[in-house]
Amino acid sequence: MPKPVLGPERRTNPLIWCVALLCTFITLAVIITGIIVFIGFIIVRPKVPQMSVTSANIDTFAYDMSNLLSIKVSIVINAENDNVKAHATFYETIYTLYFHDVKVAYLRAGPFDVPKNSSIPLYYPVESTSIALTPQEGANAEVALNQRLVVLDLKGSSRTRWRLGLVGYVKFWLHLNCKLKLPLDGSTIYPKCSTKSS
Repeated sequence: MPKPVLGPERRTNPLIWCVALLCTFITLAVIITGIIVFIGFIIVRPKVPQMSVTSANIDTFAYDMSNLLSIKVSIVINAENDNVKAHATFYETIYTLYFHDVKVAYLRAGPFDVPKNSSIPLYYPVESTSIALTPQEGANAEVALNQRLVVLDLKGSSRTRWRLGLVGYVKFWLHLNCKLKLPLDGSTIYPKCSTKSS
């Protein structure tokens, strides 16, 4: 029986081995990172911090025959951090107050921190300058005076970030769109308006 003839033994190129080892290390790094992130989420149980309008009342709503509107309103917005193991930072906070698409005032806040599992109220005593209204906008003001109810819209956003263990910082935009129906008798309302994250 004839013996099989074998050709010269072929060796794998060292470059192929290096690429294979590199791919193996990258795969292991991705798997280990995924496990760390998963364990971090289980331990920390992160919740997105949020802003919510807790109370509002109108002090002054004056509209005169020269079509000028003046508004004085007090608004309290709560910055909430329900994370048990991480403090949160809020920044780039700006909200705009509208009366039927007419800008009344801007509500701003500089960067601030909220300790873990707590909240900080932001007090906004808003007083507009005299705002010139068009005839249609003036008609809206007259309706509000007759109904003894002023409807204001509070829109805007804030950014938040907090540290999530070894993973690093997590950042979100917080968007607010809140309709405030304020009685002209000065009584305080407690709207249920909170931000939505993105």
